[in-house]
Amino acid sequence: MMRKWMVTGVGLLMVSLLVCAGAPAAWAAPEQEKLGYTMSEFNAYQAAVAEKNPQQRLKLLDDLVAKLPPDSGLLPYIYQNYFDTYNQLKSYAKVLEYADKLRGLGDKIQIQARLQTLSIRCQVFEASFNPKDPNAKEHLTRSREAALEALGLLDKLPKPENASDAQFAEQKKPAAAFFNNCAAFASLQLKDYKAAIESLKAALASTPNDAILYFRMGIADLQMDPPRHMDGFWALARSIALKGPGEAQVRAYLRNQLLRYQQTGCEKLTDAQMNELLTLAAGSPDRPATYKIPSVADLQKARDETTNFITDLRAGGDKAKLLWLAVCGLEFPEVVGKVIEVSATDRVVLKLYNGTTPEEIEAATTANMEVKLEGQPEAKRIQKNDPVRFSGTLAGYDPEPFLLHWEKAKVNPEDIPAEKGAPGKKAPAKRPPAKKAPR
Repeated sequence: MMRKWMVTGVGLLMVSLLVCAGAPAAWAAPEQEKLGYTMSEFNAYQAAVAEKNPQQRLKLLDDLVAKLPPDSGLLPYIYQNYFDTYNQLKSYAKVLEYADKLRGLGDKIQIQARLQTLSIRCQVFEASFNPKDPNAKEHLTRSREAALEALGLLDKLPKPENASDAQFAEQKKPAAAFFNNCAAFASLQLKDYKAAIESLKAALASTPNDAILYFRMGIADLQMDPPRHMDGFWALARSIALKGPGEAQVRAYLRNQLLRYQQTGCEKLTDAQMNELLTLAAGSPDRPATYKIPSVADLQKARDETTNFITDLRAGGDKAKLLWLAVCGLEFPEVVGKVIEVSATDRVVLKLYNGTTPEEIEAATTANMEVKLEGQPEAKRIQKNDPVRFSGTLAGYDPEPFLLHWEKAKVNPEDIPAEKGAPGKKAPAKRPPAKKAPR
């Protein structure tokens, strides 16, 4: 979808540039008095140009070229007719072949005509490129060279008499962005990400609101070694904010990259960070220097540096925010607490308190944990003020009043009282220390 948009969206780019520049017709028929061909060769050329059937026209041109010397003055015009005819027939490999033949003629062709040819070449190449072609690397290299050549020609393009230097520079910006984008596409496919980023930055300097350019910048940043994650995330978010083609696909790609980068246990937290990123990127093309999304290494460090994640979460602030990213969605093998309340409807839910000292736990009358048990109806026999141990998945928390939410929990069977009249014994009334967050 993005490739198609690029081709159709810039198809008239160079034509409009030539009109603005007041360029004369670049491929007028050669005059008979020009040196380098005979009258009969000129007549044969005219007959070929006048042929309406493109296949027959190609045959006439083939016949003529077979008879011409390699330095014939007619060759620039013949190559251009080949180029136009194959483009008409959508024979893209031949379009590229004759675009390169015209490139090889250098200064024998007017700058405007060379730019027009290179413009079409860039569009055709990107639309028809096949990465599985055994000669793909060679084709990409030539395409990048052609785009860079066009950028050099833009600097030499004659300024129209009725335009100031500033006006002419502004008129050339879309063309510069187009050719830089073409060079960037080739560099991306060649896995030369540094060169791709340089070309994309130059393109964005000319057209700062191009969603496609930001998308490609994001891809290049994330593929660097080492990856430039924050730059890549910002560029992708900027592309989404500009609502370019394929927005839904870019959004899904960014989300997947964030999940891989952070590997948090709660995807909803990644979604919240992505929404924040999109909001910020919509307001500015430049990422604030202080803005950062924690990586998987940052989250592991946060786990390692906490001795009691409940205490640290209750403290609030940036540290608590980072720690929550680190522990949300994790399964803890043994957590302890004093029972404040037991409810049993569809399933048993325990309200517990976890503290740092026996005195604090003994004095507690309000829960700081809600534990939803799974597949343990017998746990309804647990009594208020009983100490219990459980395993479970940390699913959420309310900061004020503070309450942790646990899902898919299981109480240690030893802590569940036996049915009345049935043999068995209750677990001893012990209160193990709070479990440290897993490393």
